[in-house]
Amino acid sequence: MINFMKHLKTEGLEAARDESRSAEFETLFQEHWARVYRLLQRLVGDPSEAEDLALETFLRLYNQRPRREDGLNLGGWLYRVATNLGLHSIRSWKRRENYELTAGKFALENSEEESPAEILAQEEERQQVRRVLSKMNQKQSQLLILRHSGLSYKEIATTLNLAPASIGPLLVRAEREFEKQYRALAQEESWKNT
Repeated sequence: MINFMKHLKTEGLEAARDESRSAEFETLFQEHWARVYRLLQRLVGDPSEAEDLALETFLRLYNQRPRREDGLNLGGWLYRVATNLGLHSIRSWKRRENYELTAGKFALENSEEESPAEILAQEEERQQVRRVLSKMNQKQSQLLILRHSGLSYKEIATTLNLAPASIGPLLVRAEREFEKQYRALAQEESWKNT
């Protein structure tokens, strides 16, 4: 009988913890979904892929159960996981190639304001930026992606567990590295075309 009572008490505590955990998860989801989704959409360029990656980000949060009591910034954790998933998606180009070709065809067929040549040039530019980001150091790629997604220096520092004062110099270095890689890739492309 005593064991049965202990079992009931344990079950009740677990149910209360699960309910609390679900409520906290829902709050975090509502608080961060839009920014995580926007970040991923800008990174991967495909709304469906961005939504899938954002859902994967929150699934990892739910399954891994990081705790705030450990001093962890869950918003920063989410942005870091989302950025890593987005970069991984970029690196797996073959899977994304079909999406981009379909999106490009749709854009060409339905565009009234821009000429097909302008749309093609913009898409080529996006693809080149993604290739450069995938070749760069992951921390530098994350810095650039987070900054160009609208996060402040303080938010970037929190997300990447860096000192806020270091963000400016790190961004300058990342931008220089991006420019160097971008120029090298452009030069490589021009050699291929000649």
